[in-house]
Amino acid sequence: MNPYTDFGFKKIFGEEGCKELLKDFLNELLPEKYTIFELTLNNNEQLPDHINDRKAIFDIFCTSQNGDKFIVKMQKAKINYFKDRTIYYTTFPIRNMADKGGWDFNLKPVFCIAILDFEFHSVNRKKTDHISYVELKDQYCQRFYDKLNYIFIEMPKFKKTESELTTHFDKWLYFLKHLEDFDTIPEILNEPVFMDALSKAEKANYNEKQMMEYERSLMNYWDATAMIKTAFDDGRAEGKIEDKKETLCRQMSRKFQMNSGDIEIINKCEDVTNLDDALDEFVFADSKEVVLDKLG
Repeated sequence: MNPYTDFGFKKIFGEEGCKELLKDFLNELLPEKYTIFELTLNNNEQLPDHINDRKAIFDIFCTSQNGDKFIVKMQKAKINYFKDRTIYYTTFPIRNMADKGGWDFNLKPVFCIAILDFEFHSVNRKKTDHISYVELKDQYCQRFYDKLNYIFIEMPKFKKTESELTTHFDKWLYFLKHLEDFDTIPEILNEPVFMDALSKAEKANYNEKQMMEYERSLMNYWDATAMIKTAFDDGRAEGKIEDKKETLCRQMSRKFQMNSGDIEIINKCEDVTNLDDALDEFVFADSKEVVLDKLG
């Protein structure tokens, strides 16, 4: 089973019977004082839902025994304003705390854990660092606030082999990265938690309805992967304005009903950044208007 699909991700981490797996995964990442003993899965309707992102971003929202909030995201592709969107998502659990009567502004900690199937680049970071811990600090690099935390896991940067796995979390990442290729579970992963996860991922255990849901989820994954690859292969990264215009026109015409006015808007754009933004937006856009709006 592919864990990068919506169905696969939630089959391992997002069902009531999977809470022990999710708890084990999160406790490997969290500071000791936030150790999770009990976990409640919350309704995802408490998080924002963006139709254009559904093929790229999957969320699980949960709460610990202390009321600490956790958003666990699986993201297939880098989308425009990736960091902005991540910050935006974490405002929803905070706002929901204010809905309770008698609230005294004492916030519960909020963690956003993002499992990324792509690399995002920040300055002064080693290319081999596959986990980033982000928190609010002042100009002296002293912690300003410890209740809002972001953990980014860049899966393409995790390149350890079986013989190089040294921690329990190394094993989790290896399991997620190679799950789809396992015929049998490797000896190094022969532990109850991974055997349980493998059992939940085993397609032979699915009924007909679950298989249909998985196949549909897998098709969405393939669609997203194909569109991303096509956009890049057709010259998106070459830096030439004319190449980008040609690529955008061709891809838009395949997906949407374009008219001469739409083509003219693209051809008039001379801003490389705007063209890049439009190409990024195109991948998951449900209308041509949201793409053309990126051209200024």
